[in-house]
Amino acid sequence: MSGEEFVPLSLTPLLIGTFAAIACALPGNFLVLRKQALIGDAISHVVLPGIVVAFLLTGAISTWPMMLGAAGAAVVAVVMIEAIRRLGQIEPGAAMGVVFTTLFAAGVLLLEQTDTSTVHLDVEHALYGNLESLIWLDATGWASLRDPAALAGLPPELPRIALTLAGVSLFTWIFWRPLKISTFDEGFASTIGIRTGPLGFALVITAAIAAVAAFDAVGSIIVIAMFICPPAAARLMTNRLETQIAWSVVFAVVSAVMGYVLAGYGPLWLGARDAVSAAGMIATVSGVILALAAVFGPCRTRAGAPGTV
Repeated sequence: MSGEEFVPLSLTPLLIGTFAAIACALPGNFLVLRKQALIGDAISHVVLPGIVVAFLLTGAISTWPMMLGAAGAAVVAVVMIEAIRRLGQIEPGAAMGVVFTTLFAAGVLLLEQTDTSTVHLDVEHALYGNLESLIWLDATGWASLRDPAALAGLPPELPRIALTLAGVSLFTWIFWRPLKISTFDEGFASTIGIRTGPLGFALVITAAIAAVAAFDAVGSIIVIAMFICPPAAARLMTNRLETQIAWSVVFAVVSAVMGYVLAGYGPLWLGARDAVSAAGMIATVSGVILALAAVFGPCRTRAGAPGTV
């Protein structure tokens, strides 16, 4: 494929998918180690009531109101999960299950009892995203990367997810030491003055922001897969957190790039006529990587034990 074809048709979807995968994988490492990996699944369910409320307040279906509504719902869900977990002293997975099913059901009730019942909310878009359609129509080749007029026509999802990735990376870098210590030994972290409660809340809020930013472009399938599969596969490769982070980023990039390529060309190589969902293939590749790590990973027999700080 020449630059005249690759840049407008494939460059931006590849970048958006890759940035979304990394943005979810970075906080996913800490969530997996803290046994809160299903927070991404919870967030992907609770965006529905946020989207419905955003429509009721604005009366229009547009990107920013829906994104803000989804983000608000995600924050509410995170607060509820943490409150139930800490006040009720119950297992984190149970708290997540209670919250995301309750809020999802509330979203369904809002749809049925308000005028939004006549509005088409695309379930397929929510599940699979619209990665294949995020093409750069104003690009004519590699030279467009230096053309301000062409750059102005970039899909808005690209700068949005790039900014989110930068924010997630900055959060991880700034709070690296307290995150590392509190993840492996919360009691010791408290004794040396680390406020583990607010830090844990900040971590899940960061994960929620990453999930909501990625949700609009890539759908909930990739969001859930990227929170869990690359970090879990990376955990099977090493017992050191720094190395695990690096492995998770590599696995996220490989999943996004290979999944996107296989979605478009894999069926053609096998003799089929139509491409398949890029989001579904990216999630599938991430699952295959996790399966391979589970079979061949050097730390697979010790993955359940605490890692090395």
